[in-house]
Amino acid sequence: MAKTATLSEREKIDASVEEKLSALYELQVVDSKIDRIRTVRGELPLEIKELEDSVEQLATRLEKMQEEMRQSETIISDKKNLMKDSEGMIKKYKSQQNKVRNNREYESLTKEIEFQTLEISLAEKKIKEYKASLTTKKDQITVQEDELKERKSRLKEKQGELDEIIAETEKEETALLKKSKAAEEQIEERLLNSYKRIRSNTRNGLAVVPVERDACGGCFSKIPPQRQLDIKMHKKLTVCEHCGRVLVAPDIAEKIQGKH
Repeated sequence: MAKTATLSEREKIDASVEEKLSALYELQVVDSKIDRIRTVRGELPLEIKELEDSVEQLATRLEKMQEEMRQSETIISDKKNLMKDSEGMIKKYKSQQNKVRNNREYESLTKEIEFQTLEISLAEKKIKEYKASLTTKKDQITVQEDELKERKSRLKEKQGELDEIIAETEKEETALLKKSKAAEEQIEERLLNSYKRIRSNTRNGLAVVPVERDACGGCFSKIPPQRQLDIKMHKKLTVCEHCGRVLVAPDIAEKIQGKH
């Protein structure tokens, strides 16, 4: 079978400590560059999501208020029609009163007129209430429409900012992601899992750091001379006693940084 471009699992295990440290630090350098690109985007994706949710909520609320206005207008129209009908009935009953043959018929028509008069009075009251409600709703809708317009404008602005940043960094990020994937393939699974675990537990995403001025390049804690010597000799994988990051000698860091 033809030899693949990547190291076999056996070759990964047999790799020297220096090679393992170099591979880990190279992965760290590439991943840190990806982190910096994503940091440039900052909170924009989160802001955009919040604005999108806000716009959707406002639009839904506005639609509900507009539907309530339409219902109020329908009720007002219905009440006005009822008043017209009642006025017509009153006119009819009054006309009939002039033709009655006894007091019982007259009193019956009088009660009908009183009932229709009451219906008109109640309709007028309801119309007044709904008109007042409409005035309030119109004011509220105007406020909601202005707010929705302002948030849509902010959303468009923020989306434009994000699109611009993505356009500027997408090509670089894609290339770096490929490099990161290639670097991962050079590292045995156990070490890679440890690297990812340490990275996820640090605020700045640094899992592999060089020794700088006799201290850990991650937490800046001093490193005892004997441990520094072990690190420089590339004899074994050494982690910081304080923060748990993998430590590499300055010569490895300089060599890898020189490549990037």
